[in-house]
Amino acid sequence: MTISETLVKDLEGALAAVSQKLAQEFSQIRGNRPSADLLQDIRVNVYDQSLTIRELGSLSMLPPRTIQITVWDAAALPAVMKAIDAAHLGLSTTNDGSTIRATLSSLGNERREELMKFVGKTSEAARIQVRARRDEVMKRLKDAEAMNAATEDDVFRTKEKIQKAVERTNAGIEALTAAKLGELGE
Repeated sequence: MTISETLVKDLEGALAAVSQKLAQEFSQIRGNRPSADLLQDIRVNVYDQSLTIRELGSLSMLPPRTIQITVWDAAALPAVMKAIDAAHLGLSTTNDGSTIRATLSSLGNERREELMKFVGKTSEAARIQVRARRDEVMKRLKDAEAMNAATEDDVFRTKEKIQKAVERTNAGIEALTAAKLGELGE
């Protein structure tokens, strides 16, 4: 594998990590529609262990704004409810003995605008990370050219590949941002 191929491969891996991190951050921002992602990783202290809600039961959606958690062991029910309430996600919880229903209240305009600004800032931070990764790889490519480890043609082709990878990642970031903003706008 040439130095150019290695640089492009490293860049693509770094850009994929930036996109995945952004998607994870966006999944933790609550919108007007509830998502199982909102609750599944909340830690619950039960049986002298710290377990996630998804390890203690199953989650399902009940339209329009309710998440249903069916806990496999009824003894864990109070601990799960307490953990959901302690997470301060704006959910009101009720139970019927074996099932918890967590209902999401509607977002107020002020809170919606705060979240939209946060999404914009988070998205811009991801784009800045993409540019930093690109600049780092371009510097390494320039160093390789200076040490005669890459030809001028290799450098030109590699720069094109780097730019295409950056453009694909930026398009993905834009799509994630638009989807989250659309979800918040509902």
